[in-house]
Amino acid sequence: MRNILISGASRGIGKAIALELLKKGHYLSLGVRKKENLINTPLDPKLNNPESFLVHRYDATDQNSSKLWVERTVKTFKNIDTIIHCAGILKKTNLIFNDNEIKDIEDIWKVNVMGPWILTKHAWKYLSLSNSARIIVLVSMSGKRSKGNLASYSMSKFALMSLCQTMRNEGWEKGIRVTAICPGWVNTDMAKEINNFPKKDMIQTNDIASICSNLLDLPNSSVPFEIAINCQLETIM
Repeated sequence: MRNILISGASRGIGKAIALELLKKGHYLSLGVRKKENLINTPLDPKLNNPESFLVHRYDATDQNSSKLWVERTVKTFKNIDTIIHCAGILKKTNLIFNDNEIKDIEDIWKVNVMGPWILTKHAWKYLSLSNSARIIVLVSMSGKRSKGNLASYSMSKFALMSLCQTMRNEGWEKGIRVTAICPGWVNTDMAKEINNFPKKDMIQTNDIASICSNLLDLPNSSVPFEIAINCQLETIM
């Protein structure tokens, strides 16, 4: 069983992954902005064993919350051997943005890029002790190609993909394996404003959760770096 940090675990992809890995018996430490969102759900701390299940406040824009989350997890589980980065935001900032949208660009950079970077930094020394640690990052197809006019979102995801490559380089000799998952449209709240693509034809969160679970079972010699998941034809794979 693994000792796993999952950011953004209160909804969407992160929640689906947490539910899947809970069923598999892994030790889970969930980072969420609002712990009350988990009350009376299968991820409610009161319904789970405190020795193997932890919920901690995590704000990707707050370095201290990242540090405290890692410290409490290590205190509870003794170690961390896996991080699954799911926390992220979407801003519809165009290339020629309005002056009042500069904060949106700063926010998306802090959450989508600096958040995973800082959390990984805080947990790195523990991952390095495992010899078979995993870092799974929910990037996006927007980290592989720019489609449409979501300039700030694509910018952040391209940067996140670069960060994944550096994590892989730095962690390889320590046995840390990194996987960047790059889905197209996923049926989550983030995609609810997309009206021209049927929800049933989008990628489903449970399918991404199954992929993550399978990745954790693979040996170091067989972990893919990048997984593109397409719900529509893409010119870049």
